[in-house]
Amino acid sequence: MPPGRSDHRIPDGRRVYAIGDIHGRLDLLDVLRAAVMEDARRAPPRNGAIAVYLGDYVDRGEDSAGAVERLIEEPLAGLTSVHLKGNHEAMLLDFLDDPRDAQIWLANGGGATLASYGVELPEWPDWAAIEEGWKAFRAAIPQSHLSFFRALRLSHGEGDYYFCHAGVRPGRPLDRQGAQDLTWIRDEFLDSDADFGKRIVHGHSIVPEPQILPNRIAIDTGAWYSGRLSAVVLEGAECRFLSTEPPD
Repeated sequence: MPPGRSDHRIPDGRRVYAIGDIHGRLDLLDVLRAAVMEDARRAPPRNGAIAVYLGDYVDRGEDSAGAVERLIEEPLAGLTSVHLKGNHEAMLLDFLDDPRDAQIWLANGGGATLASYGVELPEWPDWAAIEEGWKAFRAAIPQSHLSFFRALRLSHGEGDYYFCHAGVRPGRPLDRQGAQDLTWIRDEFLDSDADFGKRIVHGHSIVPEPQILPNRIAIDTGAWYSGRLSAVVLEGAECRFLSTEPPD
């Protein structure tokens, strides 16, 4: 379904920019944020704009620490920012709380995040290396970053839209969704044609182009390897997209 109009609406005069999975690509984040600011400057919404970041700020890309720092220290001027929690932030926090949870995070790009904070682990770390890396990471991560990760929200609602990282559990009311599903769910959500009560805007599951379905919009375009970081722009009944251009 191409961008256009739908039966779902954002409150009149309001505009939402929902930004997909960044995964340490500070370079793409800066480009997309500039596009958002230009879009907002060119036609300011009457009742304000909001930037909803859908989570997965860290892992896989080269500068997770830089991406988080940018979001904390340089919020988009004139826009309200909402930062949601992704499964990669959940893994990072699990590792900080207990290094025995290292393997699943490291297998999913956590080593790149550690490196961005100046902590290097061998490709196949033994327990001693993991424990040393855990201690070094706890010492290296700024308190502002730790506070950012621990304050991330699981969901956000605007009009007929519901924003979360991964998706929702079919058959369960939106106000009763659990953290595990909101950050991790995949097939049960993606394969469902159910009406969830609101249209879900999510990342987590990579699509080559932003995808619009009657019950959901997917905007994780695999920025960390594709070079395309995407955002959906919602205003009234209209839906359109902003994306960085992937390399030739």
